[in-house]
Amino acid sequence: MQQDITFYTNPFSRGGIVHWMLEEVGVPYKVENLAYGDAMKTPDYLAINPMGKVPAIKHGSVVVTEAAAICAYLADAFPEAKLAPPTTERGDYYRWLFFVSGPWEASFGLRSCGIEMTPEQELELGCGRPERVLDVLAAAVRDREFIAGERFSAADVYVGSHIGWGMQFGTIDPRPEFKQYWQRLEQRPAHQRSLQQTEAAMPDFPVPGQ
Repeated sequence: MQQDITFYTNPFSRGGIVHWMLEEVGVPYKVENLAYGDAMKTPDYLAINPMGKVPAIKHGSVVVTEAAAICAYLADAFPEAKLAPPTTERGDYYRWLFFVSGPWEASFGLRSCGIEMTPEQELELGCGRPERVLDVLAAAVRDREFIAGERFSAADVYVGSHIGWGMQFGTIDPRPEFKQYWQRLEQRPAHQRSLQQTEAAMPDFPVPGQ
């Protein structure tokens, strides 16, 4: 599937995850940077993502939203990039990719809104308190170069991005396990290329909330 890829994003968004993934895949793509607000609510863009959010991609006639789903899709759509383990070895790959997109996102999203779960709410919601989420993920990356086996994968793009941003913005403690894991990933050429392109686009867009 070598059709054209259009990547919808904003330089101040989780689109940075997908940008890194696209650079790892190594195929041509077109970037459509959208400002928050009206630009994401036009009929044309709502036909891509009815939620009116980024990131999203359009690959030929295929539309995919949600950063974790896009990473998994691109790994499968371009197997020559070897960004997913063999299908018989994907236990850790799926587990940690969706652990971060599920429990991590929900747990830290609640905390960022000033909500601290009671034990009863934690049981009902199923995402766990942030401290527990961090303990589990720290154990997963401890003494491991990659999260899902012997090779770098799309799961490292997604998990690594959250760990890197969390430490950068102070939402998670810079535990030794996280620092060691992230230091191995952040110097990847594809990550550096995506970061440079994202930073170059930032002056043209207002910082959200300002």
